Amino acid sequence: MDYTVEFDEKQFESIENILNEELIELGVQNVLLIDLAGNIIVYLDDGNTQHDAYSLAALAAGNFGAVSAMAEIIGEKDFPLLFHQGDKTSMHFNKVAQDLLLVVVFGKNISLGFLRLKVAQAIKKIQDLMKTAG
Repeated sequence: MDYTVEFDEKQFESIENILNEELIELGVQNVLLIDLAGNIIVYLDDGNTQHDAYSLAALAAGNFGAVSAMAEIIGEKDFPLLFHQGDKTSMHFNKVAQDLLLVVVFGKNISLGFLRLKVAQAIKKIQDLMKTAG
């Protein structure tokens, strides 16, 4: 399977702006837009954290793939949203398109409900951008 996703420079900048305004300014630590092979399309951070983005992207794609396979086993098409809660830091995964995944790393200072709302808004804007550009 080929998971290559291509954006032109204007689309790329628009996506970065959407993710910055909707999520980084909210206070999340990191935002990654990746393809399902684990390639980073967009990576943004709050300037206060330093995670290995490449390893995180690869493992996130693998995790999402494993959970998708489990979904199929139990008769679901997929689970488009995943959440992992830690003591200090949590991760939220959301499918943006057939071959795109948004990964958000955030701390206890942000409520999950509010984060889910902001992620949904960001995804809608990105999907709208993809429709108009296609």
